[in-house]
Amino acid sequence: MLEEKYFDARNNNSKLADHFLNEVGKLYVVEKTAREENFTDEQRFELRKEKSLSVLNELKIWLDETVQATTPSSSIGLAMRYTLNHWEGLIKYLEDGKFEIDNNPVERCIRPVAIGRKNYMFAGSEEGAKNLAMMYSFFGTCKLQEIEPFEWMKTTLEKMPDYDPKIIEELLPLK
Repeated sequence: MLEEKYFDARNNNSKLADHFLNEVGKLYVVEKTAREENFTDEQRFELRKEKSLSVLNELKIWLDETVQATTPSSSIGLAMRYTLNHWEGLIKYLEDGKFEIDNNPVERCIRPVAIGRKNYMFAGSEEGAKNLAMMYSFFGTCKLQEIEPFEWMKTTLEKMPDYDPKIIEELLPLK
């Protein structure tokens, strides 16, 4: 979403928008390196400290200085102010190697749920739609946890009759 604001702002001020996008591109190169080299969370954290932190610090200084010269209602001005208003959240991923730079993996994971929403109308009832949504959530969690959904479901259904409802959360698809 953030990058979209700057892509849209290229019509307003391509020099500023392109500068921002190029700097953000450097951050994604760091993430690509960590992913391709199968870094652990700790290694990714250290790589970010070494490579990304300086890029973000310079970008923040540039934003603080440059935003003053933009028209507040222009698309580039709005994009820059949006970035500054959300700065703390944008740099949160630097705190832990487990954090992703963006929410794209989650977006990809929940996309079937969003698409399936139309199908819920044909679930037969409100209760059926809730059950369908719950199953999507379970299978999405299995995918994120790299758990084979059929095996999880089979094992869970076999355990359920004898399971204490107070500890039912132990059956959730979590490693």
